[in-house]
Amino acid sequence: MKVCIAEKPSVAREIASVLGANTKHDGYYEGNGYAVTYTFGHFCTLLEPNDYKSYWKSWDLNNLPMLPEKFKTKVVDNAGILKQFNIVKKLFDTAELVINCGDAGQEGELIQRWVLQQANYKGEVKRLWISSLTTEAIKDGFNNLKPSENYDNLYYAGFSRAIGDWLLGINATRLYTVKHGGYKQVLSVGRVQTPTLAMVVGRFKEIENFVPQPYWELQTMYRDTLFSYEEGRFLNMEDGEKLANKVKEHEFVVDSVTKKKGKDYAPKLFDLTGLQVYCNTKFGFSAEETLNIVQKLYEQKVVTYPRVDTTFLPSDVYPKVAGILKNLTKYSELTTPLLGKKIKKSTKVFNDKKVTDHHAIIPTGVESHLQPNQQLVYDIITRRFIAVFYDDCSVSNTTVIGNVDDVSFKTTGKEILKKGWRVVFETADSAKKEQDILPNFVKGEKGPHEPSFLEKQTKAPSQFTEASLLRAMETAGKQVDDDKLRDLMKENGIGRPSTRASIIETLFKRKYIVRNKKQILPTPTGIQLIDTIQNELLKSAELTGQWEKQLKDIEKGTYSAATFINNMKKMVDELVYEVRSETKKANITAENHTKKKVKKVVKRVIPDVISCPKCKKGTVIKGKAAYGCSDYKTGCDFRFNFTDIKAKANGKKLTKELVFSILNG
Repeated sequence: MKVCIAEKPSVAREIASVLGANTKHDGYYEGNGYAVTYTFGHFCTLLEPNDYKSYWKSWDLNNLPMLPEKFKTKVVDNAGILKQFNIVKKLFDTAELVINCGDAGQEGELIQRWVLQQANYKGEVKRLWISSLTTEAIKDGFNNLKPSENYDNLYYAGFSRAIGDWLLGINATRLYTVKHGGYKQVLSVGRVQTPTLAMVVGRFKEIENFVPQPYWELQTMYRDTLFSYEEGRFLNMEDGEKLANKVKEHEFVVDSVTKKKGKDYAPKLFDLTGLQVYCNTKFGFSAEETLNIVQKLYEQKVVTYPRVDTTFLPSDVYPKVAGILKNLTKYSELTTPLLGKKIKKSTKVFNDKKVTDHHAIIPTGVESHLQPNQQLVYDIITRRFIAVFYDDCSVSNTTVIGNVDDVSFKTTGKEILKKGWRVVFETADSAKKEQDILPNFVKGEKGPHEPSFLEKQTKAPSQFTEASLLRAMETAGKQVDDDKLRDLMKENGIGRPSTRASIIETLFKRKYIVRNKKQILPTPTGIQLIDTIQNELLKSAELTGQWEKQLKDIEKGTYSAATFINNMKKMVDELVYEVRSETKKANITAENHTKKKVKKVVKRVIPDVISCPKCKKGTVIKGKAAYGCSDYKTGCDFRFNFTDIKAKANGKKLTKELVFSILNG
């Protein structure tokens, strides 16, 4: 029998349906020569320190550094996971072939490889590698199964990342906690989280210490159009005042009017970070919220694999574009003009060299009823996809130069000649904002004007928002606004697109940063921790970016995993020696640790009848294999399988309260 192992029960169910494995068993589906089973994410983990040496359990400086000679894994000690693992192992024991159907990425590869190792499976393994969960994509994937060996480097990169995080995270956290922590304060230090925190603290201090500098601007208003002194601002008030007084006495004369036709290109397709930045800026979603939403859209088959870091598509997607556009029936008003002619194929969209394992996030053409927040994210992904096949936007860029008694002034404006792709995003408000049209100026015309000489001050940089912090992580702290340059720097960004959200959330949970509306600010504990860490390498986004580059090179097969791990061990060894030698103790504690918070316990009332969370009209009833809606005969398709509920329970006893919580999300 061929055994398929997916990363989630819901994905296993989709695969089983396509393969015809329709008989449901405890922990797997069977039929048509296949058994389709699953994990619930990470089933295995690296051994803990005390698994290697019992005395490593103690948080003692004398036990550091902890540098295992060989890193090993174990199955997570959880009743639900252990039960499912034994089901998987039993299937593996009789398998003629195992097909790894984990998420097509580094983490997905690592999860399933560890399960295969722990189950001691020695037989043949094939890899299912797909970018969406549509029936067509799953069928194509099974018709083109890859040898597992093709993804060995992907696994080595994932394993090296996990070891690097273990070495630095566990050693540095214990080191700083024992050396500098006070009153039971654990000081969490990590390979990516610490340089991320350092960026937030650095920006906060830069703003706190910022001293505004005065400058002066000379401007004039002519024909309701603001012109600015062409040579820029004045740092000396007297110099500017002389010219300001001079121009008051003379008329404004238009010296030149230059119009250049140009093109504005459609926004790029989304990678995960770009989508998170957009959703944080436009909708106020956190990075983690956006990731959860787009992951759900992927599982609902409406978008492609989301944990990607490219904004391009491979050439082999081009033949499928027309079919996807045709199936986007809710957007037919926008897709019809495209389907009546040959679909545009631009190198700004299709570039095989810029695509590795996965392409940019695009709609699949499958349509589904979505919740409001899901619809917002799906809509912008879909509109971006449609827009790149429209014509470029034609614009006229106008520059007007004028002078007043040999003092030059300048203004610029843009006129949209042909909307092109802009119609895809057009609303009544956007149409008004886009028009930045200047009056029709003629060379040689002259007339009265109203000059102004204003004192202004330099402004401090802005505090990080989640959107700008994600961009800073993507470029290892470098301020980069240019899309092309940002693409070049992605290899040296800190964290992966799929983990940046969880890194930021970890800093919130550790109470190192807090939200102030859209701003992200460091807490006193976070500031004190960064001030205490003297080792600049630990705080360096640039160095962490270099590690990320090395991990990507391991994935490509151009860098050695052993070298990466040995270098990490060497750094940890030097760090421990350095910090142990420090003579001062920072004694960092969380604020108000002496005040015990008394939590008011509110007993949750569990109703006897639960309203259907989908249609809100029917009630939830229990069937033979699932909970469903009492109004299923009139169209409500709400269904929650017992298997999925067990998976969500994660080994906990299925009480009435727990089932109620799961059914209500």
